Parts: sequence; structure tokens; C-alpha cells
Amino acid sequence: MGSSSSKGVGVVETAAATTATNAAAAGAGGDKPKCKACCACPETKRARDQCIVENGEENCTKLIEAHKQCMRDAGFNI
Repeated sequence: MGSSSSKGVGVVETAAATTATNAAAAGAGGDKPKCKACCACPETKRARDQCIVENGEENCTKLIEAHKQCMRDAGFNI
């Protein structure tokens, strides 16, 4: 039970790295998304959702923001 907080740290680092990778892949950002919102940014979405289930939304703001940034980088207006 106490180890769940240590999992969150690694997840945040992974999500941040994924966001940076997605931003680089998208270049300057597209005018139009290449996929549906439900399919965009699966790595950050998965990490965000897992954190919210385990820790509550108020404790996952970094992952939520990382996912929002990934969605913006993919061309979505979030």
C-alpha cells in the first residue's frame, strides 16, 4: 500500500518523456489531428488514468497536464 506513491514518481517521469517524444514527432504541431481524440496519446492517457484510480485526481495534476500537452501537440484544442 505504501509503495503506490513511489510508483507515481516513475510514471510522471515516463509521461513527461513520452510528451517530449510526441512533441518532437509532431514537429511544430499540426493544424488537424491525425487521429481521433480517443486514440491520441495512449501512453500519457494510460498513466493519467492509472494515477487517478490509485491516488485520486487531485494527486495527479502533473500527469493530467502532461496528457493535455500531448493532446495539444497532436493537434487537439484542449
